[in-house]
Amino acid sequence: MISSIGRRPALFLAGATLLAASHAAQAQDAPAATALSTPAPDGADLGQIVVTAERRSENLQRVPISVGVVNGEGLRTFQAGGDDTLLSLSGRVPGLYVESSTGRIFPRFYIRGLGNIDFYLGASQPVEIIQDDVVLEHVVLKSNPAFDINQVEVLRGPQGTLFGRNTTAGIIKFDSNRPTQSWQGQIQASYGTYNSVNLDAGIGGPLIQDKIAIRASGLYQHRDNWVDNVFAGPSADGTQTPKKNALGGFDEKDARLQILLTPTENLTILASGHARDYSGTSTIFYRGAVVRGTNSVPDGISRAQVALDEGNGNPQAYHTYGGSLNIGWDIGLATLTSISAIETSHGYSRGDTDGGAGANFPVNGVPNGFGESQGRLRGLTQYTQELRLASNGTGPVHWQVGGLYFDSRDDTEFDQRAFFLQGAARNPNNWVLLHDVNTSWAMFGQLSYQLTDRLTLTAGARYSTDDKRTQLLKTADTAAGAVTYRGRRDVSLGTKKPSWDVSALYALTPSINLYGRIAHGFRGPTIQGRSAVFNTDFTTANAETITSYEAGVKTQFFDNRLRFNATGFTYTVHDIQLNGNDEFGNGVLFNADKARAWGMEADAELRPVQNLTLTAGLSLLHSEIDDKRVYAQVCALNGQVVCTVEDPTIKVGANTFAQIDGNPLPNAPRYNVNLTARYDIPLAGETRIFLATDWNIQGYTNFVLYKTKEFTANGNFEGGAKLGLTTGRYEIAAFVRNITNEKNLKGVIENYMAAVYNDPRIIGVSLSAKLR
Repeated sequence: MISSIGRRPALFLAGATLLAASHAAQAQDAPAATALSTPAPDGADLGQIVVTAERRSENLQRVPISVGVVNGEGLRTFQAGGDDTLLSLSGRVPGLYVESSTGRIFPRFYIRGLGNIDFYLGASQPVEIIQDDVVLEHVVLKSNPAFDINQVEVLRGPQGTLFGRNTTAGIIKFDSNRPTQSWQGQIQASYGTYNSVNLDAGIGGPLIQDKIAIRASGLYQHRDNWVDNVFAGPSADGTQTPKKNALGGFDEKDARLQILLTPTENLTILASGHARDYSGTSTIFYRGAVVRGTNSVPDGISRAQVALDEGNGNPQAYHTYGGSLNIGWDIGLATLTSISAIETSHGYSRGDTDGGAGANFPVNGVPNGFGESQGRLRGLTQYTQELRLASNGTGPVHWQVGGLYFDSRDDTEFDQRAFFLQGAARNPNNWVLLHDVNTSWAMFGQLSYQLTDRLTLTAGARYSTDDKRTQLLKTADTAAGAVTYRGRRDVSLGTKKPSWDVSALYALTPSINLYGRIAHGFRGPTIQGRSAVFNTDFTTANAETITSYEAGVKTQFFDNRLRFNATGFTYTVHDIQLNGNDEFGNGVLFNADKARAWGMEADAELRPVQNLTLTAGLSLLHSEIDDKRVYAQVCALNGQVVCTVEDPTIKVGANTFAQIDGNPLPNAPRYNVNLTARYDIPLAGETRIFLATDWNIQGYTNFVLYKTKEFTANGNFEGGAKLGLTTGRYEIAAFVRNITNEKNLKGVIENYMAAVYNDPRIIGVSLSAKLR
């Protein structure tokens, strides 16, 4: 964002259409079929979905919040080919989109179109991640894999009242399988194309009945390198060229141990510890794969070949360790809960960010366009402490009050291309070191009152502080050690704001519930210090606020053989935080006046006949940036615009900027459809042959702030299938992910017209077993 040309607010009327959609899943204590995993007993209904969207167990149909649910078995089906456990959720819940341009260590989440395209290691995101009641704020912690999962809940819309930190977009809540008082377990192992291995397992039970129980869980994923680097010329940083099977592989090793102590009937203590050891290839960019004038994927581009002259194979590796102590004390009328947690991480990610070889893109006969960088998290420590007092009982009144303290500190290094070069071109000082501190505290409360047998009213409030500080500990100097940086070296921002929500749920009939909700939330200010590596001053963005309105219906029909839920919503974000480029091509943070959106999400699950289960999900979204002052630098290399810009443009010096007023938010699909089906053929007893399939279709999506013909996707789709034999406890199956081997554009590097693609087709076999 560069120029200020005046502002004129625009008014919009929001409307929503209620249509059928999405796949839901069941809680562990109330199992019911899903189209991807559990076989449907003859004549059985759909069962009950239990969620904890309001920090207590409730029937999904009685919660006045738009919640999408995926159970553990469904999630493991999506991941059978070794998919990233978080990216595999994209499009599986209406309104949820997930992408990454930094490999497995930096997924970016979007709910109802709200997210952040910034790839900076210190970037703030409006979607909050909660794993086992612990908030994960830093982008690396948000990449912690999900394994031995019981259930995933996607809470759409502002959720700042009860959970973690403030969030303007929503929450993705992962609940692991916990220790039980009987021995239970699950294991799923699969093997597929490219030597892809996926092993997700967990087992636990009592050591001393009703006193001590444990559960051990683990995840192992592997894929061989399968992408050839076909560049045969010299490398300025020593990268081996050419090299067969140079990129694309990974090794993911994760473990978790939980110990549950119940010394008395009224006291529970759950201690949990986890570790992650990951190494693999960062995101692969394919330079020149985006063709000017079209967003179609060229036929001649192969995902299995790339021509890179630098980057040393785009390596990345991270180690993360953490633990939590969750104590619950039932004192009669209420339960006091304390959740203490610590998370630590360190690692790095390096890449050839131009996605090609400069020699293959000459200008006047000279190799042209070089990009290489590395982000290194030298050390991160996050500490959180939550105290909550919540009412017990089943009466008409439920209440809870509490507080949260949050503290995150990290040292982050950014290395630029000259740091890696060999010979006279090397600059060993071409890197910066930043120290980031983020502290926050909050007090919150919620009251729910069943006014009549049919009407329940709920209100919540929260008051939060959010303070951030970034210090530049080392500047990017010349090779001789001369300091050329003239910007700020110590920046602090802070804010104090309330959040609140009110909702009403009305039982029109025993099978139809209507609800409405108004919520107000905020996201704290953000500091981006990475630009110092280009000798450019820090950029900042002030806090953004959101007010959201939604109304919906939750239904069950035909003796609970059909479940249908739908929500319409509209929201306005004031001072929305966006990320673009400045006149030097460096990433900058800025606030636009506002953004508006409206749309709907719906989900349906149907068991029309015995042994057949169908699910469908749909989300529709219209989003707009509303600020005539803001401009974003467009795709340019060597002073030339390289893409087809469809917005009004201005020149600032030698650079071109596009007016983004009225444009959709980036990575906000206009629609998303997900479908699943499963049919079981009974043989004897619980033994069955089954066939299952799942599909996802993504509507028009703009990847950047400005409009182009190239940097969009429209109609991306991907499907999977599974054919197997199950005995109830054991299953053997053949599967295929990305069954049609679609090559979908998932992201771009603008200046280099480089593409990011989805994973190729994976064919394999899987074995699974349950201990119960």
